Amino acid sequence: MQVTQNRRRFLAALSSAGAAGLIGAPKSFAQEPAPETTAVRFPKYTNNVNNVCGAPLYVMDELLRAEGFTDIRYIATDSGATGVRLVASGEADFDNAFVGTQISMIDAGGRISMLGGLHIGCYELFANGDIRGIRDLKGRTVGVQHLGSSPHLLVSSMASYVGLDPTKDIKWVVSASDNPMELFATGQIDAFLGFPPEPQELRARKAGHVIVNTTRDRPWSQYFCCMVGGNRDFVRNHPVATKRVLRAIIKATDFCAAEPARAAQKIVDLGFAGQYDYALQALQEIPYGKWRAYEPEDTLRFYALRLREVGMIKSTPAKIIAEGTDWRLWNELRRELKV
Repeated sequence: MQVTQNRRRFLAALSSAGAAGLIGAPKSFAQEPAPETTAVRFPKYTNNVNNVCGAPLYVMDELLRAEGFTDIRYIATDSGATGVRLVASGEADFDNAFVGTQISMIDAGGRISMLGGLHIGCYELFANGDIRGIRDLKGRTVGVQHLGSSPHLLVSSMASYVGLDPTKDIKWVVSASDNPMELFATGQIDAFLGFPPEPQELRARKAGHVIVNTTRDRPWSQYFCCMVGGNRDFVRNHPVATKRVLRAIIKATDFCAAEPARAAQKIVDLGFAGQYDYALQALQEIPYGKWRAYEPEDTLRFYALRLREVGMIKSTPAKIIAEGTDWRLWNELRRELKV
């Protein structure tokens, strides 16, 4: 009974979201063949950090069913990097992940096709003491769960952009067992890059101060932060299913922008987030509706250049774009949905 009521509330929320055609199919929908498969899989992050910014992938179950999918699964994993690996290996079909993590995986030969942008911003770089900018990180400690993680890649990109050598100038504190956020909050390290709901929790605890907010601060706010990637074989073998998944993701992204309170409650109810207040704050702060104004290829080129500059990838941006992207279906949907 509770499931039925939640489903009705969700459909009512979709109807009131103000995004035309959120559930209703566009004219071209009826002309499309049925999806080649009715099963689709996504990673679900189960570690002590929730991937709140990936909310569109968690609230779109009814949209996926409207697209013809009947077997929708979430594969448990503990981090964003692990989620990308699940997609690369074929254990999951699609994911929303930091663009740098996906570029790094493609450079290493991972079978990922990046398909389009989800949102800009979500990461915030916190610092303690007298640190007021990225250059002040020289000689300071920055906590990450492991080298090659999304925070490590992004902070390294930021450091390189302002002239620092992230390998020599930053003291990385690698802590897989102790949560780096707790090390930062208790003053044991100088800086920490958080993503929702970590920034919301740190602000509530009045821990440190923000020196970079990727939602607002250039150049990071000018590019997608997280993008949709698919397993390359799934994308090639199931183009109709891939397009239908992407359409559901786009509509769910608009829903999160129009109805953050309902979207936050849904991801909490389904176990994708632990605390409603933090989830709501994150969804209100992340500019989901701005995806229309950005080109995913610009983002790939920008981050691939940054990561190549610091030696974290060997491939040129052109090679990453040629081997690891497929914008065709994304562009079709942009036209279809009158973006």
